[in-house]
Amino acid sequence: MLPGLGTTADSRILARGPRTIRGTVPPSDRIGLAVIGAGGMGMADVDTALKIPGVELVAACDIFDGRLEAAQERHGQIFTTRDYRKVLDRADVDAVIVGTPDHWHRPISVDALRAGKSVYCEKPMVHNIGEGEELLRAEQESSQVMQVGSQGMSSLGNEKARDLYEAGAIGELNYAEGFWARNDPLGAWQYPIPEGASEETVDWPQFLGPAPDRPYDPLRVFRWRNYRDYGTGVAGDLFVHLFSSLHFVVSSPGPTRIQAAGGLRYWKDGREVPDVLLGVFDYPETETHPGFNLSLRVNFVDGTSGSTFLRLVGSEGAMDVTWTEVVLRNNIAVDPMDAFSQEKIAEAAAADGGGLPPRSRMRPPAEVRYQVERGYRGAHVDHFFNFFEAMRGGPPVRQDATFGLRAAAPALACNLSFFEDRIVRWDPGAMRLRG
Repeated sequence: MLPGLGTTADSRILARGPRTIRGTVPPSDRIGLAVIGAGGMGMADVDTALKIPGVELVAACDIFDGRLEAAQERHGQIFTTRDYRKVLDRADVDAVIVGTPDHWHRPISVDALRAGKSVYCEKPMVHNIGEGEELLRAEQESSQVMQVGSQGMSSLGNEKARDLYEAGAIGELNYAEGFWARNDPLGAWQYPIPEGASEETVDWPQFLGPAPDRPYDPLRVFRWRNYRDYGTGVAGDLFVHLFSSLHFVVSSPGPTRIQAAGGLRYWKDGREVPDVLLGVFDYPETETHPGFNLSLRVNFVDGTSGSTFLRLVGSEGAMDVTWTEVVLRNNIAVDPMDAFSQEKIAEAAAADGGGLPPRSRMRPPAEVRYQVERGYRGAHVDHFFNFFEAMRGGPPVRQDATFGLRAAAPALACNLSFFEDRIVRWDPGAMRLRG
């Protein structure tokens, strides 16, 4: 365990990641940005990042030549390379987006921080829980900013839900649930294989990196999420978003007991990970929430498809939370003694012959819906704005490495539970597996 990363009495501070560092770029200077992993998510991150004033893309790295050519066609004669270390050597690079397969997140992020670059790393920030310690240490020893890319973290929906929760809108939290549904080939990671992909245009050894050696296989390059050597399954891809939002809203460091079930029900295309996964989690009492239970589901074979939500249930109501909307539903609570008194008053009035019935009361609205204003720039933009503002000396990032590990670890623990058929116990304070 790292020094200073043990348990603390203030779970709110732990959950929100209080690490404050000086700005790494003067507010008046432009930020030179590079992308490492120029695939679909990496380039979507670039497009979003460039919406922030003062940010310029200067370099791109990928193991597939076709993506490097596409990056130059779209963004001009930027520097391109297959070797990410050449990007980190460049003086004009202030920050990097790590949009690679999951097994490269930790090595590249660590090297970038040690090279003096700020890092925006896609979720989950590690491929396995044990990698977290090195990345936390690299962040602590660096003067750089690190943001984990679970973009809904900075959304207006999350912020409103947290305000409502802290105001007691749902009473005492006792249960939460989240669901993510898909039902199409792209949603289930059957991405197309580029026509130009070959052993000549793909740097297969560089793709493998720390993963086990094996013969070239384009499916593993372009559909890497389906394979355990490079991806983290539906838990690492989607559960982690739900953990991030939940931990932000209720200021929680995480669960202590994790158990998963599921299976490969439909997409039997050679993948090594389930397409239906369910997780159940025990959260202990902290200063910011009572003990409660969480259930999460991902279904890639859902006939309704396209739905996702996070629901918090309390003693007086519930909230459905998305990045753009919060729906608050309230119970109409009646004090049993008040009901008894009202009944007796009614009986007395009836016996009196001419009495009035008890007076009715105003009832609170059963449902209140909060929605973002038209023109909202979106959670993804907000998350990058948060990242670059922190680089310029503004408020700390929403999802630093500590927060990122506390979201990633219970998601990755679901994989341990599923593949090893066991209950997993996690210490969210010390950020390590137990037993």
